[in-house]
Amino acid sequence: MSAIRLLVLGAVRQHGRAHGYMIRNDLEFWGAHEWSNAKPGSIYHALKQLNKQGLLHAHETAPSPAGGPPRTEYELTDTGEVEYLRLLRHSLTAIDEKPDVLTSAVGFIVDLPRREAIELLRKRVADLEAWRKEVTEYWTPEGTPQEWGHIGEIMRLWVHNSDAGAEWTRGLISRLEAGAYVMAGEGERDVQVLAEGAENPYAAD
Repeated sequence: MSAIRLLVLGAVRQHGRAHGYMIRNDLEFWGAHEWSNAKPGSIYHALKQLNKQGLLHAHETAPSPAGGPPRTEYELTDTGEVEYLRLLRHSLTAIDEKPDVLTSAVGFIVDLPRREAIELLRKRVADLEAWRKEVTEYWTPEGTPQEWGHIGEIMRLWVHNSDAGAEWTRGLISRLEAGAYVMAGEGERDVQVLAEGAENPYAAD
């Protein structure tokens, strides 16, 4: 899947109702334009496509008193809410997606209830362990490591990534179990990425 859908839906949802420049500012402040495909053009295109697909509802706003042009503000529809949570759950558990998908999901993990987030992460660990077992039992070449040649490095890479991913995930589970972060249903949290009127130091020119 493409991370842009999750990023845009999640960013709009955090504000309740937001225009494209606000979403772009948020995602650029998170560095998403560096570690994902969330470039400015992709963000605005995604907003329009998600609106066409019925996942976002577009509101036309009046011109600003200062004479600026009217902006289109977006909010999630009921269908968009369902799709956002589906993408979020998938992204936390899928071990065969690109890194930007998991990175995006971690950025929005607080939108899930604590218990559910922990269970999804436990599934991720189980899937990583199952993949590691498959690699070592079925994909590893016959013979000794010295006989594998450079192809053996592929298996070492897969095993290393599985081990590292599982270790990080277990750590996050432990932190959530210890009460880290304000999860869904646990009270109010600040969703503003930038203070009103503040300039984004990471924004692309």
